[in-house]
Amino acid sequence: MKMVRLWHWRQKVWQSLNFLKTVPEQGEQLMEKLRAWGCDVEGALERFIGDEEFYISCLKMTTEDLGFEELGEALREGDAQKAFDSAHTLKGVLANVGLTPMFEVIVRIVEPLRAGQMENLMPIYEELLQANQYLKGLLEEME
Repeated sequence: MKMVRLWHWRQKVWQSLNFLKTVPEQGEQLMEKLRAWGCDVEGALERFIGDEEFYISCLKMTTEDLGFEELGEALREGDAQKAFDSAHTLKGVLANVGLTPMFEVIVRIVEPLRAGQMENLMPIYEELLQANQYLKGLLEEME
């Protein structure tokens, strides 16, 4: 599963190169909107060695991460282990790219799953999907 995800991300990096042909002001506007949303842009940029273009491309790839779909599928099927694995992986991705608002939502899914509890997680999952749509909207404003 992790190799498939790694391959998926690698392909998306190459596909994202055209996305990066933006005006620098648009990138700064995006960073300001992310900060206003509560994202840890500075911490994420440290992890990305200050490479803002690469960071933005990874944000775009994050919105398309297969983990969102896998998590929903596992929750619908009642597969706690698969749901935990997907949610835990997403938690790491969201933390690394500094998407604090989404990270805070995924934690509310991971912790019950860690305890083997699957009740009432679909509304939280829907909240996560709404946050992902919001991020997609911010990124589309740059195009």
